[in-house]
Amino acid sequence: MSEATLPAGTGNKKKIILFVLIGILSVGAGIGGTWYFMKQQQEDGSDVTAKKKKKPTTFIKLESFTVNLQSDDREPHYLQVELSLKANESEAVKVIENKKPEVRNQILLLLSSKKPSEINTLEGKQKLSQEIIQAIRSKVDSEDLEDDILDVLFTSFIIQ
Repeated sequence: MSEATLPAGTGNKKKIILFVLIGILSVGAGIGGTWYFMKQQQEDGSDVTAKKKKKPTTFIKLESFTVNLQSDDREPHYLQVELSLKANESEAVKVIENKKPEVRNQILLLLSSKKPSEINTLEGKQKLSQEIIQAIRSKVDSEDLEDDILDVLFTSFIIQ
């Protein structure tokens, strides 16, 4: 009986050694692959941070706007709004300052085209803010400078 189990035992030892070697190779491949992808992400991340260094920002205050709104109910409605532009300190600030009359005109036309019901809600104000950003960007001639216009902030917003 011991002779019958001996050959089976040596075959089992070979299988165990084979499984252990396959396991070690699998773990090594997993560790190597993880190290490679982590290194790639680290290199990609450093390139992104090098390109996306935060630029200092500034605020450009515009004079207040008072416009007649489009009527929902045949009653006159007015909007008085004060806003500031948030922009990266770059050539864009100078361009906006130099084109302030054109920028104000675009904003006035946009504001006067609105109905009170469109801008009465938070979502309406946020949408209006995005539309104002687009109107200002349309007056900046350079596509590079358009990205420097970051946000429009309402400092006063009165609908009457």
